[in-house]
Amino acid sequence: MKARVHVMLKNGVLDPQGEAVRHALGTLGFDGVEGVRQGKVIELDLAETDAAKAEETVKDMCEKLLANTVIESYSVEIA
Repeated sequence: MKARVHVMLKNGVLDPQGEAVRHALGTLGFDGVEGVRQGKVIELDLAETDAAKAEETVKDMCEKLLANTVIESYSVEIA
C-alpha cells in the first residue's frame, strides 16, 4: 500500500523559500505570481493492507517525525 503525505507551512508562517521562488519567477518574466508557498511531498510504501489502519499509522508518523506540527500542516493520501 502506498501513502503520500503533503506537508506545508501553516498560513501566517513566513515562507522564505516560497518568497525566493516568487522573486525568481518575476525576474524570469512571470510577473503575475503574487505569492508562492513551498512544501514537500513524502511517499511511503507500507506493508499494511488495511487502509484505515495505514492512514492512522501515517498520521502518527507525521505527528512524531514527518511534520513539525507547530508550524506545518499535513494531509495524508492512501492508495
